[in-house]
Amino acid sequence: MKRLTKKRTKAVLIDSVIAGLVSYGVEQLVRKKVKSEFVHTVITPTLVAYALEACQMRRGGQTLGYKLMGLELKNDDGTPVTAEQAFKRALHRDTISIAAYVKDRAHFEAEDGAVLPHDAAFHMHVTEKN
Repeated sequence: MKRLTKKRTKAVLIDSVIAGLVSYGVEQLVRKKVKSEFVHTVITPTLVAYALEACQMRRGGQTLGYKLMGLELKNDDGTPVTAEQAFKRALHRDTISIAAYVKDRAHFEAEDGAVLPHDAAFHMHVTEKN
């Protein structure tokens, strides 16, 4: 695993913990109104995680995890990442990119870990912020 990929993994773990805590809070707020355990177990955590990531990424290309690890997500053309792009990228990462990893692990990382399949699909890359 490349050095940049290790930092990206740590950033995602940090963001996952934060999303889990926020999701727990949201669940407590809506538990009395929504009785479905499926919603509380699957839908709420997923939507909270994607929404947090999208909102944070559109404000400078960093989530809290990325910021702590010194990383930044950028469009290949230099334009800022939008919330919609970040949301779609997260969805792609958690679905199609998994198949890409299983299919071809040796070539999953490109450009020393700066570009993973979900980055390439949306013409983005991760850099270390100076």
